[in-house]
Amino acid sequence: MTTDAPSHLFILTGASRGMGRAMAEQLLAQPAHSLLCISRRQDPALEQAPHGAGSQVVQWAHDLSDAASAAQRLASWLDAMDSTRIASATLLNNAGVIARPAPLDEASAADVSHALRVGLEAPMLLCAAFLRATRQWQVARRVLNISSGLGRNAMASQAPYCAAKAGMDHFSRAVALEEAGRANGARICSLAPGVIDTDMQAELRGGDPALFPDRERFAQLHAKGQLTSPADAAARVLAYLARADFGDRPVADVRD
Repeated sequence: MTTDAPSHLFILTGASRGMGRAMAEQLLAQPAHSLLCISRRQDPALEQAPHGAGSQVVQWAHDLSDAASAAQRLASWLDAMDSTRIASATLLNNAGVIARPAPLDEASAADVSHALRVGLEAPMLLCAAFLRATRQWQVARRVLNISSGLGRNAMASQAPYCAAKAGMDHFSRAVALEEAGRANGARICSLAPGVIDTDMQAELRGGDPALFPDRERFAQLHAKGQLTSPADAAARVLAYLARADFGDRPVADVRD
């Protein structure tokens, strides 16, 4: 990625749908933004979305259940970059999956493994690769992990997702302590974005009530219009990312 002026670099996972897709569009609409999207599939329409002056996008089709190879690829890509052309660098770990709602003893091993690999292993490995590759860059560096209220309040039949988000919160706390002791340490926050009208919400509303006792709660949120649109949620998250006090609290909620 090269532009005439230094650009603000954003690396975004889970950019192909929902709030991730909305964040990608909103970042690209701003000037001098260089965006790398890592998702299971590329989105040709994103290339045609409105771009701010000097903004550009690169898309990698990569299944984040294979997190180690994604982190290695990211490290190599960042190592090859001319950091003098970068004004700031930000990693946004947005990708996540919700397994079929069911008690843990009825969940498949594949579903549990997939939820933890995409929801926790991938953010940790990508965060490590990003911090290591940009350690000597003389720019502001930020890591925004998209968490969930379910990482802080347990829910039956969602043990893998709850565990992944709770782990994301706590590893963010640990990394914040590490970075606080380093020169030009990165700022990190694990942020709950609120309740959003996404495919994940649809999956929860469509769960088997015999296996998922909270199904009706999610159905009522939708019926009563209490879900935030992906575009509005993306705007609130990006506004939080831009705050001067970003990272003062390594675990936060956008509604705070």
